Amino acid sequence: MSSYKGHSIFALIISLMFFHSPPLIALTFIGANIPDFDHKFKKENVYKLIILGLIVFISLYILKLPYFIGLIIVFLGVTFYFSEHRSFTHSIFGILTLTACVSLIVIWGYELVVGVTTLENDYLIIAIIIAILSFLFLNKKLLMILIPLFFVSMFIIPNGDISYIEIVLALFLGLLSHTVLDSFTPAGIKIFAPVSSKKVYKSFGLAMIFLLSVISLIIHVPLLFNLFENYVMVLKLIF
Repeated sequence: MSSYKGHSIFALIISLMFFHSPPLIALTFIGANIPDFDHKFKKENVYKLIILGLIVFISLYILKLPYFIGLIIVFLGVTFYFSEHRSFTHSIFGILTLTACVSLIVIWGYELVVGVTTLENDYLIIAIIIAILSFLFLNKKLLMILIPLFFVSMFIIPNGDISYIEIVLALFLGLLSHTVLDSFTPAGIKIFAPVSSKKVYKSFGLAMIFLLSVISLIIHVPLLFNLFENYVMVLKLIF
């Protein structure tokens, strides 16, 4: 199984452990594919990212609109350009940096659209931004799978209550899932890069999977109790 397929499937599993909202699941899925932009074979995409950021910055600056989104995109491109593969972007500091940057792109993008258009459907605005984000960070094969499923699921599950904190959490989990999965490779990952070159391996990945499973279970405890209560009530009615 190729790298992007493995990371995508693992991210999908992780997202379903925490979310039921299509936009949040999609953000986790996209986040899991971001760290590998530090790979040499993706340098061309990094150049495009930097150029796009400059175009967005200049365009918004001329229109006298908030131009920080462009600067963040440029910063992302520069970060990937100077990062060694499976180094900073795969470390805890890299995960936090990338989470902050991509979250700001989504949130500021949403605020910008709300401010300059008459669109009133928040759910639709977030969906459009996520679609644009997927074109930035996903390859063509993943795009052909994600985009149709994403928009179909948006109509099937019309839940528009998404907070900024959930956006940040979804991206963080996606980025973290990538690092966790890479820790199972023989090369391991430099979890504290660039502060330390110490590597972590399979034991780190297993520990993180266990921790995420426990957190997910704790979050769903109220739901499990409700299901149990309903089950008890049904038994009483029967007997």
